Amino acid sequence: MQGIDHYENFPVASWLCPPRLRAPILAIYHYARTADDLADEGDASAEQRLADLAAYRHDLLACAQDQADSARWPEVFGPLGVALREHHLPLAALMALLDAFEQDVVYTAQARRYLDRPALLAYCERSANPVGRLLLHLHDVTDQAALAHSDAICTALQLINLWQDRAQDLARGRDYLPLGHDLRTELAFAEMLMHRGAPLVRRLPGRSGWELRLVVQGGLRILQRLHALSDAQLAQGHTQPRPRLDKRDATVLLWRALWM
Repeated sequence: MQGIDHYENFPVASWLCPPRLRAPILAIYHYARTADDLADEGDASAEQRLADLAAYRHDLLACAQDQADSARWPEVFGPLGVALREHHLPLAALMALLDAFEQDVVYTAQARRYLDRPALLAYCERSANPVGRLLLHLHDVTDQAALAHSDAICTALQLINLWQDRAQDLARGRDYLPLGHDLRTELAFAEMLMHRGAPLVRRLPGRSGWELRLVVQGGLRILQRLHALSDAQLAQGHTQPRPRLDKRDATVLLWRALWM
């Protein structure tokens, strides 16, 4: 599934997505995008960001219970309310995303680092894995093997996005690289996770399966670009211009997707 620049690794409803799922997928996307903006964009203080995220959480709960919300984000909670009612989206997954965004604000304000890889993976469990689980829920794929494969892909995508955007995050006062870890080793770890989750592409039917194939191959292609950087560039977060995909990658991605 293809992402867009503003929230790169979120699978957005593309032409490959089944038409019946485009509306709920876009509703989930706009919910996550808006919450991420509350945590990241602009020059608000940490206190204000946390207050806004708390208000956002309150509106989510109101939406889930068909109660009146604050009316601050009608473009978010109107469509999300429809998706919640029609598809019975798991509320815990939507809440977990807010936990991750709040964690981002706190860690930035306190200039904290992740002490080890398990701590970073625990963050990914809240910031990335819920997205995949929400999408699997929409496809009625909920067995444990599929969930484990989805978590591996989503964590890999989150890690790739972190290393892809490391220069930007460092400028914001965030460094997701665990203490004492080497970034090239972390790139290899993300690649391993992506391959671990890849069997999921054969669990999703038709167009959705093809879309997921392109997501997996797109992530691996970005890793290839990051691996090509020098050790000095990786160590200092000098990943500008930002490694990204363009039209020239389309043929490679389609060919590799075909062979999955």
